[in-house]
Amino acid sequence: MKQPLSFPEYERSVHRWGRFSIVLGLLIMLAVPTAVSVYYDAWPPLTPVLKGLLGVLPVFGTVGVIEAFTFAPMLGSGGSYLSFITGNLTALKVPCALNAMESAGVKPATPEGEVISTIAVAASAITTTIVLALGVLLLGQLTPLITSPLMQPVFGNILPALFGALAVVYIAKNPRLAITPLVLMTTLFLLMPSLASSVGVLVPVGALVTIGAARILYQKKLI
Repeated sequence: MKQPLSFPEYERSVHRWGRFSIVLGLLIMLAVPTAVSVYYDAWPPLTPVLKGLLGVLPVFGTVGVIEAFTFAPMLGSGGSYLSFITGNLTALKVPCALNAMESAGVKPATPEGEVISTIAVAASAITTTIVLALGVLLLGQLTPLITSPLMQPVFGNILPALFGALAVVYIAKNPRLAITPLVLMTTLFLLMPSLASSVGVLVPVGALVTIGAARILYQKKLI
């Protein structure tokens, strides 16, 4: 009978397969435009490509690095690899992982949290894929419903509903700790609504503010 892996062995296995999956995902993503260019012998000029990259790379490159440092401690190794391959971290993967760990009574950055987070992210990715597949198959029948004025408020409030429900749990656990980042972020978004497009950058800002506030409250023995 094969012996179960120890946690260090499990971690090494996750990193090995995770790196392989990331590289494979990048190759598959680049394979389609490369195949089209080869088949039609139509290669894009280098200058327009560089101009396009200069317009988006500073923003998305920075956000990608920030998200890796911000979300990896929450998701663990397996959850991070799965999340960055399948995407939609802020709106779906991170809330699913945090809620699953909360329900299971485990903490991030622990062996138990690592396993629960990975399972939650995997289940989320599978569910999303199934829902998207059904949506594509039923697109013709669903289009009148999706585009109807009745449904527009629904799509405009998905993220507030998702994070509002998740925030209530964490705010209720420690209101004193939650009040500082809550007031700061609410004030920033009210004064500068354009910041809504920079959520990836503001997440680490909120995290640093929360850590600083927690340190001060801890020193004053208020938490």
